[in-house]
Amino acid sequence: MTTVPGVDAPDPRLSVPAAEPDLHWYALWTRSRHEQVVRQQLDRKRVETFLPTVTRWSRWKDRKKKIDWPLFPGYCFARFNPQDRLTVLNCTGVVSIVSFDGDPAPIPEHEISGIRTLVDSELAYDPCPLIHEGMMVEVVHGPLKGVVGRLVRKGTHARLVLSVDLIGQAVSVEVDAADVRAY
Repeated sequence: MTTVPGVDAPDPRLSVPAAEPDLHWYALWTRSRHEQVVRQQLDRKRVETFLPTVTRWSRWKDRKKKIDWPLFPGYCFARFNPQDRLTVLNCTGVVSIVSFDGDPAPIPEHEISGIRTLVDSELAYDPCPLIHEGMMVEVVHGPLKGVVGRLVRKGTHARLVLSVDLIGQAVSVEVDAADVRAY
């Protein structure tokens, strides 16, 4: 280490600036209805956060009011170095960081930026379950509530196939995609 005479610090001309650690987006699983609390705490700790919301009418006995509800209830997103995860985990309301094999699972930048672009736009949007063709789904609203079947097609409407496997027969019906969830 080279030092300048009369100065205790190393010569700045000889030092290489430390590389900025890679920051990635992570999903934080929060306690029920603690998404805003988690976001506020992380903002105070200068951790970049993203909490997408959707505006809904909430009704009480005496009034109605528009409220911003989390688009993904139970989750808040934060951008940080996984080595600094203790700072995030120490926030009130954080249950855990969504992980894979014990390591925090980073979310691709394009997924967060896509949702951010949508939320910042004037387009109307609603949360929907992530269901794929071929999945077993359960109807959660409407006259078929509680019925379980296989999703054949998903679009504005989903085609639900109900089968009797023993005799190799099935029947299909269209249901609203918002009325089904993964089984």
